Amino acid sequence: MIGKFKAGMFASALAIVASTVVLAPAVTNVATAGATTASTPLNLANEQGMLWSCSFNPFNPSYLPYSVGLTYETLDFVNALGNAKVTPWLAKSYAWSNSNKTLTFTIRDGVKWSDGVAFTAADVAYTFNMLKAHSALDLNAVWSVLSSVSAMGNTVTFNFQNAAVPYFYYIAGQVAIVPQHIWSKIANPVTDPITKPVGTGGYLMNKCTPQNIQWTRNANYWQKGKAVIKTVNMPAFLDNNTCNLYLAQGKSQWGSQFIPSIKSAYVAKSPGNSYWFPPVANVVLFPNLTKAPLSDVAVRKAISYGINRGAVSRIGEYGYEPAASQTGIVAPTFSKWSSATAKSAQGKSFNASKAEKILKAAGYKKDANGYFAKGGKEIAITIKTNGGYSDWVASMQVVATQLKAIGINATVTPEAANTFYSDVYTGNFDLAYNAESGGPTPFYEFRQWLYSKNSAAIGTAAASNWERFNSSAVDTLLNQYTATVSPATQKTIMNKLQKIMVDQVPVIPVLEEVDWFQFNKLAFTGFPSAKNPYAQPGLYNEPDWGYVLDNLKPIK
Repeated sequence: MIGKFKAGMFASALAIVASTVVLAPAVTNVATAGATTASTPLNLANEQGMLWSCSFNPFNPSYLPYSVGLTYETLDFVNALGNAKVTPWLAKSYAWSNSNKTLTFTIRDGVKWSDGVAFTAADVAYTFNMLKAHSALDLNAVWSVLSSVSAMGNTVTFNFQNAAVPYFYYIAGQVAIVPQHIWSKIANPVTDPITKPVGTGGYLMNKCTPQNIQWTRNANYWQKGKAVIKTVNMPAFLDNNTCNLYLAQGKSQWGSQFIPSIKSAYVAKSPGNSYWFPPVANVVLFPNLTKAPLSDVAVRKAISYGINRGAVSRIGEYGYEPAASQTGIVAPTFSKWSSATAKSAQGKSFNASKAEKILKAAGYKKDANGYFAKGGKEIAITIKTNGGYSDWVASMQVVATQLKAIGINATVTPEAANTFYSDVYTGNFDLAYNAESGGPTPFYEFRQWLYSKNSAAIGTAAASNWERFNSSAVDTLLNQYTATVSPATQKTIMNKLQKIMVDQVPVIPVLEEVDWFQFNKLAFTGFPSAKNPYAQPGLYNEPDWGYVLDNLKPIK
């Protein structure tokens, strides 16, 4: 894929400008023009298949990747690539108490909002209580486990209904804190546009057009010596060919997208061009569980067995994204969580003859067209995907061909990005090919897939769980995971969830999602690497990319 929107997204009303080419800002080719300075713009390449809406609501996932981390900040930074290492941020410390049912943060002194008003603990409490009042803003359903949030002096206390240590990742690292003195005056924080964001971060939105977002460094940033680059541009691109050319020519120094034949098409084009693709989560086929025939587990199992994931990886992704497992565990990142029982139950991940046997055993028979049918209704499925992601389109064309070979009439419908995400969030699809973000253990991606409180009725935007899976037994397992701090108990719970993935096939992982990351090491220093994975490097990861941006420095 080219880049991704993070998990917890819901539909937003974005206008699509009638244009097929986006003109990027005129920039210096710093990769070949010599040393950079703090005044040299950092130009980003993050093709999303749409123009920018110029709204910066950190609780609307269509906008949050462009504001959280660099303008709005979180209480702490939790590194999903680094064993969940916690770096203090707006909070200088935290402590659990009351048998892990109470979490107290001590707020950092001397931090100011970008308009000069002092940042306080009251801003933190206001932010979380606003999420409670407007559930559409609660993208990670933190109020499904919280009972109260209150501020006193320079501390904020979070009380949970039960022990909830794994929710630290969401509370501390995934909720952007906003200023009470501004947001309390917004009539509808769910729908009103935020065109002039005020935050505590190192970069301030300077100007925005549909073609480019420009940030400038916050000269009064509370972290002295950080956020030294004067200007950051993020041009919009509607297709990856234009964006890839922009990268290859050295006009961008940090990219996050799929590039075919990357060594010849990118690395060889300019001195210093480099890349790193760490596996982080899964790219998944989401079956609409409310619609026949995908409501039938036999059909879902047949689809999973009918997909040759290795071929999809080779053809659609040039091998950059490895084949996924139906168990849902990403290797090698989370290999220690893999369940031998679930893997044994799955058997061979690609087994065309088994796929057909499953359908026949469920009462399906091939019709005159060679496709399986039951009750006179042929298994005809449309696979929707983001048409701006050329690799996703190619991958799904491979999948459709493979499914037709086992007797399932599958067709691919590439959609404009805005239409695609609206359809995914509201459940307007048969199969949808998309990705969620995961977290520092597999639990977080499983929770996004399977937790009923993350979902919504068809026609209403769902934060995640787009397939509309609803199981009280699975909800119980997920809640039990958060209620324990025992690694052995958590591993046992994850083993059970992997078995459910194999037995019930609520979603169908196809490939292991990598963080697409291209960078020019001769232009700026401080990027994450395999040796120093201090943050996820993709430009679509929030708040990670803001954390990385704070640490980048020009090579003088």
